[in-house]
Amino acid sequence: METVTAILVDGGFYRKQARKLFGEKPPKDRADELISYCRRHLKSDFDGEEKRLYRIFYYDCPPSEKTIYNPLTQKSVNLKKSSQYSWTKDFFKELSHQRKVALRMGELLESKAGYSLSNSALNKLLRKEISVDDLTENDLIMDIQQKGVDMKIGLDIASLAYKKLVNQIILIAGDSDFVPAAKHARREGIDFVLDPMWHTVKDSLMLHIDGKETKTGKPGENYKDKLCILTPPEL
Repeated sequence: METVTAILVDGGFYRKQARKLFGEKPPKDRADELISYCRRHLKSDFDGEEKRLYRIFYYDCPPSEKTIYNPLTQKSVNLKKSSQYSWTKDFFKELSHQRKVALRMGELLESKAGYSLSNSALNKLLRKEISVDDLTENDLIMDIQQKGVDMKIGLDIASLAYKKLVNQIILIAGDSDFVPAAKHARREGIDFVLDPMWHTVKDSLMLHIDGKETKTGKPGENYKDKLCILTPPEL
């Protein structure tokens, strides 16, 4: 029986892990890399036969246009004028032009937007290895929560399974918010595979998937194929 595969990508998660695994890249290169990486999952592990791609679903939120206060510099930052804003807009535009890619956009919970200390900086402060005066902007993390992305992923998993549109779902994500959707898909006979891109996976999610597979080497490994540069055939 032909394997028809849908690939669902938690965009915020992918962008973060891709920076760790493959380094910083321009928007077009990152978009090409994403498609190339997804296509690695279409190669059968058993007989080498190419699976048929139903669609790549990419879930993310538009970049924030909010002006927020930086407690370290004591200045307001207009996020719409930041390089990250323009990079993200260009990245989404590049993805939208790719064949068989569907963008599913959520919203940002901007009422709680702000800066927080990184875990490493907080631990150093608590151990009294550094003082507040030693903090730099690299020790701050912009904290803007997403709204609706996990729900959209769950609904699409349920819809794909219920309508029998595919018989395999590849989920590129790293947390356990998708347990109910994964359980539903498996009850409908879907082969449900998780790709956490070497992120730690909770046992609560591992109990409800059919397999775990990452298509690149671990961070720091001397892995010649690690940069994920492929020339995929037409989708």
